[in-house]
Amino acid sequence: MKAAGDLLGRVAVITGSARNIGRAIAVELASAGAAVMVNARVSADEAEAVADEIRKSGGRAAVKIADVTDPDAVTALIAAAVESFGRLDILVNNAGVRRETDFASLDYSEWREILATILDGAYLCSHAALPHLIASGSGAIVNIGGLSAHAASAGRAHVIAAKAGVAGLTRALAHDLAPHGITVNCVAPGMIDTVRMASSTSGQPAHHAVHAPPVGRRGRPEEIAALVRFLCGPKARYITGQTIHANGGVFMP
Repeated sequence: MKAAGDLLGRVAVITGSARNIGRAIAVELASAGAAVMVNARVSADEAEAVADEIRKSGGRAAVKIADVTDPDAVTALIAAAVESFGRLDILVNNAGVRRETDFASLDYSEWREILATILDGAYLCSHAALPHLIASGSGAIVNIGGLSAHAASAGRAHVIAAKAGVAGLTRALAHDLAPHGITVNCVAPGMIDTVRMASSTSGQPAHHAVHAPPVGRRGRPEEIAALVRFLCGPKARYITGQTIHANGGVFMP
């Protein structure tokens, strides 16, 4: 992994980065020169594998197991990144649960679980990281949204509400944090090939089965990671408060 240099000397925390899109983002930012804190809620072995992959390719990485719904755990996650690498410049709020439940069967505990992970987690991590991002002088927050928050689908009221909230939070923070030199953007992936989807047809979200991207294929996690890398880099400093869709043309706002 030869660092291209556009993120050289910078430090990133990527939540939910043990697999799929989060893993691809961690590897991509490391390849650009950033030191990366890999995070998972419970998947320690997978998180360590991502960090080992980065280190074996010449990058810098560490692992912190933390539940983004727990304020104390989030504080510890951010502190671990700063302790490991001396600073924090980039936060990618990727952690999420993408479950499908018919609204009639959706109880309050599941509703709160999804919102707590996706929306509350983005708030908690951004809030905890803020002093360090201000100190950076050119901090960047990238929130990972989702296609269904904009195009909608059945059986995902909780996920859609949470992801729509993330898009709104992105715009709000872009205003609040601009005076500190911090950009805040949201990347909304469409239908992406992930481990969950590849493992079995039944694991595929139902709304994926009724849409076909005009480009003729699903996306790859690495394609989302490349967009995140750009938004974290020096050439994207004039971009803030935006939700950028990467969905192969399924949804064209």
